[in-house]
Amino acid sequence: MRDPRYDILFEPVKIGPKTAKNRFYQVPHCTALGTFSPHATAKFREMKAEGGWGVVNTELCMIHPSSDSSPSGGERLWSDDDKPGLRLMVEAVQKHGALAGCELTHQGAMAGNRMSRERPMSASARPAMNVPAVVRQMDKQDISDVRRWHRAAARRARDIGFDIVYVYASHMMGLPGDFITQRVNRRTDEYGGVIENRARLLRELIEDAKDELGSDCAVAVRFGVDEGIGDAGYTCSGDGRRVVEMLAELPDLWDVNVQNINLDVMTARFADEGWQEPFTAFVKQVTTKPVVAVGRYTSPDGMVSLIRNGLVDLIGAARPSIADPFLPRKIEEGRTDDIRECIGCNTCLSMQYMGGAIRCTQNPTSGEEWRRGWHPERVPAKMSDKRILVIGSGPAGLEAALTLGRRGYSVALSERNNFLGGRSVLESALPGLSTYRRVADYRIGQLHKLANVDIYLGSEIQGSDVPDLDFTTIVVATGAKWDRDGIGAANSFPVAGWDQPHVITPRVVLAGCAIEGPVVINDDEGYYLGGVIAEKLARQGLDVTLLTPDPEPSPLLKYTSEREAVQQALLKAGVKLVTARRLAEIGAQEVETRCVYTGNAGRLPAATVVMVCMRSPNDGLLHDLRTAAAESASPFTVHAIGDCYAPGTIADAVHSGHRFAREMDQPPIGDINYLIEKPFVRAATDWDQFASGR
Repeated sequence: MRDPRYDILFEPVKIGPKTAKNRFYQVPHCTALGTFSPHATAKFREMKAEGGWGVVNTELCMIHPSSDSSPSGGERLWSDDDKPGLRLMVEAVQKHGALAGCELTHQGAMAGNRMSRERPMSASARPAMNVPAVVRQMDKQDISDVRRWHRAAARRARDIGFDIVYVYASHMMGLPGDFITQRVNRRTDEYGGVIENRARLLRELIEDAKDELGSDCAVAVRFGVDEGIGDAGYTCSGDGRRVVEMLAELPDLWDVNVQNINLDVMTARFADEGWQEPFTAFVKQVTTKPVVAVGRYTSPDGMVSLIRNGLVDLIGAARPSIADPFLPRKIEEGRTDDIRECIGCNTCLSMQYMGGAIRCTQNPTSGEEWRRGWHPERVPAKMSDKRILVIGSGPAGLEAALTLGRRGYSVALSERNNFLGGRSVLESALPGLSTYRRVADYRIGQLHKLANVDIYLGSEIQGSDVPDLDFTTIVVATGAKWDRDGIGAANSFPVAGWDQPHVITPRVVLAGCAIEGPVVINDDEGYYLGGVIAEKLARQGLDVTLLTPDPEPSPLLKYTSEREAVQQALLKAGVKLVTARRLAEIGAQEVETRCVYTGNAGRLPAATVVMVCMRSPNDGLLHDLRTAAAESASPFTVHAIGDCYAPGTIADAVHSGHRFAREMDQPPIGDINYLIEKPFVRAATDWDQFASGR
């Protein structure tokens, strides 16, 4: 039963001609599924609606080929041919009583147009983003065309059945935002100069949408009220505020955030929940229309506070709705301790930039709802009376034990240490990574509710123990170990001198052992851990140098929008950055480095060398158990999951554990065990009229 303190979260909110059933609002967010995976998109969004979100939106929905987001996914409404795929999503969302919203977008200068080959255009000429070209300045005809395309897309969205249609001016990915900021807009006509002129296109698009849609749909505006770069851009106390004041009553809803997407979606490492509040708090003061804002909110008490303090009318969420699509329903049913809280790692966002389907560290079913048929809250019942031993309680082991237990199997979870959680717990002690503990805490809490799962701490299994074990299935989740020899992404051979005592791995740092400086951290992995360890040791007062063969530290974090924040944090901590150089040899008190381009040698003082390079599976027990299984008179099977199977991210480990547990005893889905999308396409005969004569 719902706690009365949270009743306010379930009050309906009127949005123009529509009414949201509650205050839970899934703001538009990317999935990298989009137009090319309409069934997967529909099922992904449907889970939010089934889970109780009152409003569920698309991601960026392009209105014309001159705003082509390929190959990074996204939706589109270029023509009527794009209607069927989006209709799947609308029907899936609305059948659960949620409103469906469509974020119409022209990306302006951010449009790469890699597939359409249209030349990018914007308020003024500027270098294009990530393509070797110059964005052309729009003329009056271009502006007229954009308004016409936007109106046509709004009409298509209405015909599909959307309840809310967006005008997008945020994250520097919406063309109206290009016009608003003076960093981009250098025009001298009625669309440039004073803020009233620079906001003209935004006003016109809102008015066009209102005129086109009438009372059929609500019109929302998504606007970044502050560029987040101080006086170098517009601010929430300056032009950002004036835009909202000028247009305050025009749209039916204001969806507000910080314009710079890298700031707006900062990871938990660099920003607390709700850090955007000082930027967006003014909006409710200047409009009577409902306001939604994001902040990676996961606590219902915090959500209530936002409403009662008059900061927002609706609780906006992207990442928390991915981590737990059923967050609203769990609050409504009085199950707040069952909420899978977002850890703010941006694994979800990284897939948009890498070109893969959305995934989540906390929610292994994310992106798998349609192609594998996975539901975030339901698992198939057990298919046998197998007795299962899971060895290792890191992210993979915990997830496997939990999912197997929920299916009804008899499970024993064995952990040789005196704590559960493995690397998620160890890494949570590092700077900025405290939320990583949520991976373990959620699963431990859920395991304690299952009477059919027994947990054994301080229990180390050996291959020789097999005759005494009474299990039909053994799942090995013993993780991986960091190698000391220096083999990594750029270095293919062991580094001379790697076997000296002062050469250590991250495990030694995580264990809290005393470290002698000066320290050289050899980061040949390129993910987050090298930089975090450097920051930790520098904060302890040690002389720290981060050495990397890459052109910048932690290069893979560009996909999680942490590139600038990482650099700033390391420099602020006093870490010396040595880039584009590989570790060549380790001496007693110094290391030799080589330039990756020229081979020129250099030396760095080093009393301690931390190798953040490759990880190898802890698979000795796995091989022993497989040997024992082959020789045993009582047959049992042995399986590897997580880092023991193949080292990867925490998200990979959780997914691996979940997949094994869910698929055990289940018939496969075809030969590859998941569905392949068959996109909506024109019938071959429909092309004849276009192709003839060309």
